[in-house]
Amino acid sequence: MKAFLLQFFTWWNGQTLGTRFYTWRKGKLVGTDEAGNKYYRDPKTDRRWVIYNGVAEASRVPPGWYGWIRHQTDVPPPEETYVPREWQKPHLPNLTGTPQAYRPPGSLRNPQPRPTVAGDYEPWRP
Repeated sequence: MKAFLLQFFTWWNGQTLGTRFYTWRKGKLVGTDEAGNKYYRDPKTDRRWVIYNGVAEASRVPPGWYGWIRHQTDVPPPEETYVPREWQKPHLPNLTGTPQAYRPPGSLRNPQPRPTVAGDYEPWRP
């Protein structure tokens, strides 16, 4: 019941009832990514959309799927023969606002002590 109410009243937890109904009527599943997001396509209009697995965050879409959903390529990643280079890193979602976010030295949120300030700074004076 809780999942139904969340789906009915919120848009950031996966899909809404309208999206579910549209996907059921017109959507053809094209594939899923490693995060569990599902990608659909309407064969008649070539409309493309994603149903997120969890919170709807656009940065969770990997680069291959991003190119497909934005019509930059017509071939979805599961059908593509692309092999990533050894120097390419795996896709990571935007970590801003999470405990895994980057916190540089001197940041107030960084648990490490702030570096001491040397006396080599001279303010500019007009």
